[in-house]
Amino acid sequence: MEWFILLVIIVVAVPAVAWLTQEGMIFFPQPVGPTAHLLSRASPLEVVAADGTHLRGWIVRGAAAPAPAVIYFGGNAEEVSWTLSDLHWPREWAIVGVNYRGYGASEGKPGETALKADALAIYDAVAKREDIDPKRIVVFGRSLGTGVATHVAAQRPVAGAILASPYDSMTAIGKLHYPYLPVSLLLRHPFEALEDAKKNQTPLLAIVGASDAIIPPSRSRALFDAWAGPKTWLAIPGADHNDLGVREEFWQGVLRFLAER
Repeated sequence: MEWFILLVIIVVAVPAVAWLTQEGMIFFPQPVGPTAHLLSRASPLEVVAADGTHLRGWIVRGAAAPAPAVIYFGGNAEEVSWTLSDLHWPREWAIVGVNYRGYGASEGKPGETALKADALAIYDAVAKREDIDPKRIVVFGRSLGTGVATHVAAQRPVAGAILASPYDSMTAIGKLHYPYLPVSLLLRHPFEALEDAKKNQTPLLAIVGASDAIIPPSRSRALFDAWAGPKTWLAIPGADHNDLGVREEFWQGVLRFLAER
């Protein structure tokens, strides 16, 4: 009888802990430190969300006038200033990155509904700027941010979408990593991206690490196959989840895609 009681406690307690702590398992807010690494062309950008939350990041001005723009949505443990400072970005493009709620200097707490609504507000703010060409805005998502970028591309007119390590569903990813949990019943932030992908007619570049152990290429492929518009698949041999963005092939693919927009 004692072993049965222990088993019941385990069966009940483990899912309960997962339910209560899942935000800490999905989102890893990073603080913003000194920003000397940002390019001299970068200036602060603040967007006020629909609920009044202040979201903060930067815009790296482009050389063109008005400039085409990339709006970047980062991974779940990323403070975006480091990506904005990458020297691979083409000089004529403006590069926009605003930290998620609770990340960097942005207010609030992250969650799927809020992040998607915030992303639309960021797009709208950028598209209204006089120094941005609203017909040449590309959304760029990495890992967690691919679900956010896919949502923006389905809801707003964009010139293209670049998705690095995309996924079809956070639920599907959770089932891979936690097969002993009823993930579909527990997950409050499922980030189901397939329906948005099916609505998307914009050109897509999907970049995956062939050895990605966090978001396997099969889950990326499911999103890619559902995408309704023209699409390009770029798999980088030997690349894992966290080193994908440092590969030269990664940036070659990004630059080719942007040059065509």
